[in-house]
Amino acid sequence: MTDMGSHDFAAAGKAAASDDADQAIDNARLPVGVVLEISGAGSQIALDLQRLNECMDDDDRSVALAGQVGSQIKIRVGNAWLLANVRDQRKDRRNESGIIAHIDFLGEGSEEVLTGRIHGFKRGVTRYPVPGAMVYPATTRDLEQIYASDGRANITIGTVFPTKGIRAGLYIDALLGKHFALLGSTGTGKSTSAALILHRICEAAPEGHIVMIDPHGEYSAAFRQTGQILDVSNLQMPYWLMNFEEHCEVLLTSDGNERQVDMDILAKCLLHARGKNRLAETMGKITVDSPIPYLLSDLSTKLQDEMGKLDKATSSAPYMRIKGKLDEIKNDPRYQFMFSGMLVGDTMGNFISKVFRMPGNGKPISIIDVSGVPSDITSTVVAVLSRLVFDFAIWGREEATRPILLVCEEAHRYVPNEKNSDGSSVAKILSRIAKEGRKYGISLGLITQRPSDLAEGVLSQCGTIISMRLNNDRDQAFVKAAMPEGARGFLDSIPALRNRECIICGEGVAIPIRVNFDTLEEHKRPASEDPSFSALWQSGGGEEELVERVVLRWRSQG
Repeated sequence: MTDMGSHDFAAAGKAAASDDADQAIDNARLPVGVVLEISGAGSQIALDLQRLNECMDDDDRSVALAGQVGSQIKIRVGNAWLLANVRDQRKDRRNESGIIAHIDFLGEGSEEVLTGRIHGFKRGVTRYPVPGAMVYPATTRDLEQIYASDGRANITIGTVFPTKGIRAGLYIDALLGKHFALLGSTGTGKSTSAALILHRICEAAPEGHIVMIDPHGEYSAAFRQTGQILDVSNLQMPYWLMNFEEHCEVLLTSDGNERQVDMDILAKCLLHARGKNRLAETMGKITVDSPIPYLLSDLSTKLQDEMGKLDKATSSAPYMRIKGKLDEIKNDPRYQFMFSGMLVGDTMGNFISKVFRMPGNGKPISIIDVSGVPSDITSTVVAVLSRLVFDFAIWGREEATRPILLVCEEAHRYVPNEKNSDGSSVAKILSRIAKEGRKYGISLGLITQRPSDLAEGVLSQCGTIISMRLNNDRDQAFVKAAMPEGARGFLDSIPALRNRECIICGEGVAIPIRVNFDTLEEHKRPASEDPSFSALWQSGGGEEELVERVVLRWRSQG
């Protein structure tokens, strides 16, 4: 190992620093270390402890953090600068004032002749340094050049750590074109950050088409002025839009061999019910999946008729199971948003226009609040909405492309890993969108606090990963496995991130960055604030009336 004592860093940089230069210029132009080993993705460097201590007092925050884990350093290669991220540090046992660190290469840029700063920065490395090359601190001016937009459409969401003034941006086309995931433990500001990103996208694209699945009713407050809020009171999603698999999830309660018998019966009766519509007569051949309106009474009557044809030896139990479940749903007020006799008309075009914001009329996002949907069919409702997005894109290939962004909060509930998978239709359609959606102009945004419970194949399809603090070791390991090699130094800081801080890697940014999110205006925040026990338990009054109102709503399921 190279003996750090043999390198005179001050002497090496004196030629570059003018005699009357102030301390900030000295620190920026004097080396802080030397390259020891080189490999493809990163290398090993030796840092001088005395020089790092000198840099700590620098007015430039980037220089002050030089050499620390997660900071950026630069290495001269010919007339260019190579930028790298410090991944880890350890004491050099051969030298009292030496530190050994591993670095990950981020990219390279040319050197401005007069100032020595980086410009024209690009991701990737074409020419590597050789052992013995000097290591210098990256200044805020350098980082301004590195993080500056390259002219592509972008949105700004915060400031780059450790600077105070460099704006952190996301390239819209790269972010949405290759899907993205927002990850973070509960309480880290994940919902507010998701709202911030979506607000910025809506401001940049007022004629966009964004559909958000909101399982807890948090985002209605955030987008009441700029979006369409749809819940059980006004969603009016026709039951006949479900395909056969989704019908089976709702109407069949059996499993094993019995389920296959029930499926055969339901397929026959459902096809008959769809076929009675005049629309089916004009279309010729239809299938059991065709989104053709039918009467629930026609389905029930067909089940009754088929049951009447049975001989005494054949069991009527499958017909009774399906008919019993159908009658239960028809009479349950909680299902009226979907299984109402009023929804039998052909409203498919109007429903798609409303949900997909076509036209948007200045409100490009629709928030689908499924918190009031009965829990046993929530995943089916999400499956129908997701499949409509996918099918609309497929059948609209001959038209001018209208990209749609589908954002799924609590994504691990709908696309779980193999251990928790139940083979539901929502997991299949979201997995398919993750794999094939970008070909048809569909973008998928996944938001979750448990990435380790998410299907691995789905997360690996996300081109941009925005990770806030993750407290669970399994979640941290899962995200590290999904992120690119050059981001390792950033990933190690995930457990130490503060609230509303994140690491962003992938296609949506030029290089991996650590970001402090902007503060969002009060009226644009989701209703996800934790209650203050100490404040709310200080005063009382009105509890009896409160209980009565809650019980009334509870009983009416409204």
